[in-house]
Amino acid sequence: MTTTTLAVLVPLLPFLGAAAGLLLGRRAPGFVRPLAILPTLLAAALAVVVAVRQGGGETIDAATQLTPTGSVPIDLALRLDGFAALVAVLVGIVATCVQLYSTGYLRNDPRYPSYAALVSLFTSAMLLVVYSGDLMVLLVGWEIMGICSYFLVGHYWETEAARSASIKAFLVTKLGDVPFLFGLFALAADAGTFRINGVLTAAVSGDGLDHPTLIALLLLAGVAGKSAQFPLHTWLPDAMAGPTPVSALIHAATMVAAGVYFIARLLPVFTASAAALVVMAAMAAATMVGSALAAFAQDDIKRVLAYSTVGQLGYMTGALAVGDRGAAVFHLISHGAFKALLFLGAGVVIAAAGTNSLAAMARMSGLARRVPDAFWTMTVALLALAAIPPFAGFFSKEAVLGAAETAALGHGPTGHAAHIPGAAGWIVLVSGLLTALLTAGYAARLWLLAFRGQGTPAPDLGRQPAVMNAVLWVLFVPTAAFGVCVGLLPDWFDGRSLAPTLATSVLGTGLALVGALVTYAVWRHTTALARKIPVGVAAAHPHTEPAHTEPALTEIEAIETHEAVYGDIGAADDPADPGRLILGPLHRPAAHGFHLDTVYAALFVRPVRAAAELVRFLDREVVDTYVRAAGGAPRLLGAAVRRAQTGNVQTYLGALLAGSVVLAIAAVLLAAGA
Repeated sequence: MTTTTLAVLVPLLPFLGAAAGLLLGRRAPGFVRPLAILPTLLAAALAVVVAVRQGGGETIDAATQLTPTGSVPIDLALRLDGFAALVAVLVGIVATCVQLYSTGYLRNDPRYPSYAALVSLFTSAMLLVVYSGDLMVLLVGWEIMGICSYFLVGHYWETEAARSASIKAFLVTKLGDVPFLFGLFALAADAGTFRINGVLTAAVSGDGLDHPTLIALLLLAGVAGKSAQFPLHTWLPDAMAGPTPVSALIHAATMVAAGVYFIARLLPVFTASAAALVVMAAMAAATMVGSALAAFAQDDIKRVLAYSTVGQLGYMTGALAVGDRGAAVFHLISHGAFKALLFLGAGVVIAAAGTNSLAAMARMSGLARRVPDAFWTMTVALLALAAIPPFAGFFSKEAVLGAAETAALGHGPTGHAAHIPGAAGWIVLVSGLLTALLTAGYAARLWLLAFRGQGTPAPDLGRQPAVMNAVLWVLFVPTAAFGVCVGLLPDWFDGRSLAPTLATSVLGTGLALVGALVTYAVWRHTTALARKIPVGVAAAHPHTEPAHTEPALTEIEAIETHEAVYGDIGAADDPADPGRLILGPLHRPAAHGFHLDTVYAALFVRPVRAAAELVRFLDREVVDTYVRAAGGAPRLLGAAVRRAQTGNVQTYLGALLAGSVVLAIAAVLLAAGA
């Protein structure tokens, strides 16, 4: 079987699994789990085979015309290079782990068949984006992921948080997709094709694109929505109201990775405009620093990880802004492994603690002993997140900082990357180093509050299903050891070295250690307060027998009770929180995402609602008044005529005589006047 045929099967198998799962979910429930796991597992295996065959060599490009359009044709095209091959492996492995984890996490959920089918469809759509060689076919996968995220984030539709989060995720990403669609059309008009190879040829040719800045900024708006970059990132933390496996899938390998991967695919289009690169760098800087500060203030363990994802995506966007797509995709793959591990581990921790609140966990002792698998794997994953050597996150983050240093100092490689503005390099480098300090701080805070709590013993809610813990160890391997591939990856990418540079390694690691040590010192100072000051600690179903507790139900109850108990979905009024002391006056705005949702409500939501109220008023009081009058006037005239029709002959004769007299008098008066 050819490599092209195998690559076609990779997205096709999960799609067929999703279709079969939706059709047979109710009729043959025994086939639901095999249909969820086996196609995804086989797709992951085939993705590995495709990657081995492609081997970072020549790009494989195959296509057949999908339909004649009369202008720019649309092709069913496949494009395989080192980037596509490795990202597809990441998607396949993480999706398989999510499907396996879900069999334990949602083991008694009545909606599991539709959930599993949607996860498979989500996976298929992302693989279509990864392998597609035509921008319109890529757009199909792009939009399918959007609708899948709507349904999966809203899986617990009984809760208000899940309903509003799913709608918000859909609307915010669609807000970015509108300019994204216009950007695709403008790009195709300039390049004369939707094929990625044709677009890249046009971008690097002597004539180039006619409107590079406009196209890049329009496309960047769509990427900001999909990859949760400032200012369209606000949907991602709220999406934590969905099931934990969905959070892992969205954050690690599918939806939010799609935007970064899209820019990496079309990087010459963006490097054709220096202005677009500076905008991208500024967007990445604001995203990195702002999300790291917000993560420092969150109380919900999953919201900490959600803001962390936003910041790490900012690193990837920053690498692209300085023209190094190898570093961006390296960090994308590395981050996909350890962030999937962190989310799935958080699901185990929430199920064991009976709460998603770090303030509550800080007042529990022995939680680490209740979940030893999650404790050890999450510890290494948090070290990778903080970019502590020798774990994967160190090498991939240092590749980004090294690329920013190269661009800032102006001694980049030849080619289009040599024209990267120095301002973009400095913006990414400075913000990246500051974010490294903050990232290590909030990673240490999460670990200390979750696993070093002091107080009453953690509730015994029973041991989690073995499959959930087994998946954590599968993801532990790339989290701990993927960094050893740093010498091999350049052959799969653009050939540019991804090895850490001395200056950024010392600065980045030093700042990370400072951030972690400062957080630890502050925690030691505030930990005594945690024993003295209760914050309304609540745990889900505390009176249920351990054998009957279910992780999914625990999380639903934790989400429902968090706001009622702690006063805010993202934060708790906990004076023992080290983040409160470290951030000082920034803590409150950071806990609320710097009130961006309030700003959007004032600038957009309220004016739109006011306009809608005005339209409704005009429709009801003006338009409806005319409509009612148009029907009322004939009614009144008819009533008057009906009153005259009495059926009395004397009345008719009297009226006729009176009318004749009036006419006679009028005639005399007119004659006299004449």
